[in-house]
Formats: sequence, structure tokens, C-alpha cells
Amino acid sequence: MHEASFESILKTVLIILLIYFGFKIFIKWFGPLILKWFLKRIGQKFQQQFNNQAAPKTQKKGEVKIETDIPKTSNSNKKVGEYIDFEEID
Repeated sequence: MHEASFESILKTVLIILLIYFGFKIFIKWFGPLILKWFLKRIGQKFQQQFNNQAAPKTQKKGEVKIETDIPKTSNSNKKVGEYIDFEEID
């Protein structure tokens, strides 16, 4: 069975710490820049979607378009069942 030497354990721990602190420094310096870029990109997408929806549709001259709501028919005359009058018995 192989035993790990103190030097190899120390080397592994130092590499892990170096990666951890390097990542922390990278996020500290470049995190705000990445976040600004990402939010700017999302804002542009929202702006494009808003502009596409808000653009009025042009009609040709002489074209008539009638938009009406379809009236809902009320079926209040449906027979639901017969009414039974109950009396309380003591």
C-alpha cells in the first residue's frame, strides 16, 4: 500500500488554496464587469421585444378592419333540477 508523503499532501492543499483564492480574486475583479455585460444584454432583449410589440401595424389605404368582441351567450334558462322543499322534523 502506498502512503502519501507530507510533501505531496502539502502540495495538494496549496494547489487547492491557490485555485480557491485565484477564483475569488477573479470574481472580485471581473464579476461586476460580467454582471454589467449580462444585464445590458438582457435589457437590450427586453427593449427589442417591447419595440416589436409596440410597433403599430400599418393598414393599406382604403382597407377597413373591424374588431369586435364575440358576445358570450348566457344559458341561465338551463334546467338544473327540481326544487325540493324540506321540512325539519323534531
